[in-house]
Amino acid sequence: MHITRVVQVAGAGLQKSKRSVTPGRRSNMRIRLAIICALLLLASPEPSTSSSVHRRSRYHSIFSFGDSFADTGNNPAVFGWYSVFDPVMRPPYGTTFFGRPTGRNSDGRLILDFIAESLELPYVPPYLGPPFAFPSPADGGRFRQGASFAVGAATALDVEFFRERDIPGAPSRFPFNSSLGVQLEWFESMKPSLCRTIQAECKDFFAGSLFFVGEFGVNDYHFSFQTKSVREVRSYVPRVVREISMAVERLIEHGATTLVVPGAIPSGCSPPVFAMFPDARPAEYDCRTGCLKAQNELSIHHNTLLQASLEKLRAKHPRARIIYADFFSPVMEMVESPRKFGFREDVLTVCCGGPGRHNYNGSAYCGDPAATTCSDPSASLYWDGVHFTEAANRYVAGGWISSIQRHSDAGHKN
Repeated sequence: MHITRVVQVAGAGLQKSKRSVTPGRRSNMRIRLAIICALLLLASPEPSTSSSVHRRSRYHSIFSFGDSFADTGNNPAVFGWYSVFDPVMRPPYGTTFFGRPTGRNSDGRLILDFIAESLELPYVPPYLGPPFAFPSPADGGRFRQGASFAVGAATALDVEFFRERDIPGAPSRFPFNSSLGVQLEWFESMKPSLCRTIQAECKDFFAGSLFFVGEFGVNDYHFSFQTKSVREVRSYVPRVVREISMAVERLIEHGATTLVVPGAIPSGCSPPVFAMFPDARPAEYDCRTGCLKAQNELSIHHNTLLQASLEKLRAKHPRARIIYADFFSPVMEMVESPRKFGFREDVLTVCCGGPGRHNYNGSAYCGDPAATTCSDPSASLYWDGVHFTEAANRYVAGGWISSIQRHSDAGHKN
């Protein structure tokens, strides 16, 4: 019998018992009341994931650092500084959800957008735009619910590291001076508009903020692949992980108590990486997925070192919640089982790009006359190359939201 019906029957019995109350019947009434209360508790619906994260965590703001996976609109400003064309400010970018380009490297929402929705917060505004310039001190109040400092093509390591090694080589102007360290400087310049320099006030404010440190590392490695061997690029991983860990600790010193640190994507499945290794032998590919094995192993190495480093930070800062967000596994799930997610069978083919292998061509950007756009982006994993479609971002976000909820519910370091 349905719980609601049982409650109704028990309630009817209680109404009858009210007509003549004897000591024996009074005892029966108490039993019936206890049963009704227990059934009502069982019948109470479980809160949804999104509302429970919001209610239990009570985050009032999101501050995000990273690259194009988290950039909600900073890259038009930075690309403009270097007079580099930025295709994301034209259709078909943004058409799936926003109906217009917003500076996001996707057809719609990013992972960060879905997380903001789950916390019932506004979409995280880009620090540099619009109007694509450094905000004045008077504008600082508009970031009280958060800001994204992430920039497309950003690296963990400072630009000098790449220039010293001629990465990625002429005539490229990448990478720009928008590394993790630079983004932290932007945050620190904005901080006085959020809280006064009194340490206690800032700690109180940032205790209710959710910080995202990454994704970082993909651009460090992908730029390097263009002129360096996979073995040499692998030697950069400890340095990249160290830079990410230093940023996490620096934010904790500013008062951050909840930090989400995403790992790296499977680089060996990324269409632009295939173009960087056109002469790869068949044995270098995973026969099940079609991905490059050595490049994926590098990503795994990055994630292993990153998780070990975060574990040390948890021990050093037991009051901080430092959450590792798995980026590698959900992407591999979609690559290995595309039908399960409603994706096309040739899952490594990009929706918008080409002509070329996997419909990717580094000389024909999404939106160019020579490029083509698939009719249904929701049936694709990759949007324009390394970036994912809104459909893929939604799935990855679901896993991250669950991790945030789990750690928030635990109420301790991890």
